[in-house]
Amino acid sequence: MSDRRLRVLIVEDEVLVAAELAWLVEDLGHEVVGEAATSADALRLAGDTRPDLALVDIHLYDGPTGVEVARRIAAESGATVLFMTANQKRVPPDFAGAAGLVPKPYSIHGMQEAIAFVEQCMAEGRAMAEPPHSLKVAPAFTERLGSRGP
Repeated sequence: MSDRRLRVLIVEDEVLVAAELAWLVEDLGHEVVGEAATSADALRLAGDTRPDLALVDIHLYDGPTGVEVARRIAAESGATVLFMTANQKRVPPDFAGAAGLVPKPYSIHGMQEAIAFVEQCMAEGRAMAEPPHSLKVAPAFTERLGSRGP
């Protein structure tokens, strides 16, 4: 892990899942800058808070709008996005600009590993290790990071 404290936006319509994610993010030493359950709230919060990382569910309170939310957050705020979803088939081949996805149901340890890996990649500009099994990395993110190792 780096010493950098990430600003994290949680986009999740299930209140208990969002609360668990907030605890997990804070336990890793990062700051939750907002929680959103709808696409409109997510986009507003992303614009207002400029997060470093957004954890985005595919199916939000207003429907399966997470893909478009991820695409816009990545493009408009420059945040790194991770999908969290039980339905990986809804993720387009280009991952809508997201760095990867963590399949639901996920374990706390698996999500911690995924966030730590992405955090390390953001800090170093490349992967220093193989991604954890809990994270399916987007092809474009892999290409951008290049080879792993020192």
